[in-house]
Amino acid sequence: GLGFNIVGGTDQQYISNDSSIYVSRIKKDGAAYLDGRLQEGDKILAVNGKDLKDLRHKDAVELFRNAGYDVSLKIQHRVQPQNGPVSHRGDGESGGLSLAAFLVPGLALAAAAVWILLRYRQRM
Repeated sequence: GLGFNIVGGTDQQYISNDSSIYVSRIKKDGAAYLDGRLQEGDKILAVNGKDLKDLRHKDAVELFRNAGYDVSLKIQHRVQPQNGPVSHRGDGESGGLSLAAFLVPGLALAAAAVWILLRYRQRM
């Protein structure tokens, strides 16, 4: 597999009123662990271009199992709470994460898919 477990779906909501699919566990020494970009708590939006919205858990699992060797994941990193005082900006700028913080993970997962493909080719 890809080296991680998922939770969520329309029938097994991980977060109340949210049927999204989330990474629940990264398996040590698996592809996702070795790549280092996917993190526990990340939301998986699509697998090989197929949207995971409104899927049952078992249907999402089946998509991952049948994804093949060249796997492309679209993810959204979880927003981690910051410790310490909250800063207030007086210049009209808003704080928070940039759009790139949500788009870059897709490239990370594409690289992981290439790594997995190369690894399986070596075994053949």
